Amino acid sequence: MRWTVHGERELYSSPWVSLALADVELPDGRRFEHHVVRLPGPAASCLVDDPSRGILLLWRHRFITDTWGWEVPAGRIDEGEAATEGAARECLEESGWRPLGELEPLGVWHPTNGLCDQAFHAFRARSAEHVGEPVDRHEAERVEWLPWPRVREEIAAGRVLDGFSLTSLLLADRP
Repeated sequence: MRWTVHGERELYSSPWVSLALADVELPDGRRFEHHVVRLPGPAASCLVDDPSRGILLLWRHRFITDTWGWEVPAGRIDEGEAATEGAARECLEESGWRPLGELEPLGVWHPTNGLCDQAFHAFRARSAEHVGEPVDRHEAERVEWLPWPRVREEIAAGRVLDGFSLTSLLLADRP
């Protein structure tokens, strides 16, 4: 059941994303072009789960979907950077909180593997220290600590909309 890839041609490319058409053949011999979105590297989230504070979340607007929602700090891993380092850096830049201790891996997945090659890496920190204002002030309208019962309510109410945050939270909330 493995598809055969005969080649790929790029339609568009930027430092953030590229779009290509792959020439693929199904096991039954049918051949067609399939869109492929390629991203320059994986992304990482850092879910800070502090027993005394709760979960560190960002309340932000996403213009593409014109929606507001809670998100965990996350972003692209820089070239040559370990996934844990990228997760910790993104947390600090987006929230102003530096994760403390070793980051615990929650999981790795390809959220849209039928279209895109990007991998997501999720990590959990058990505490963090406040360093100052977020470097990326445009990332969130506010940064808050929410207790797990409230996080579950926000998920149920549809206020955690992005798959990266939702999956990270659900992985962290399992027994």
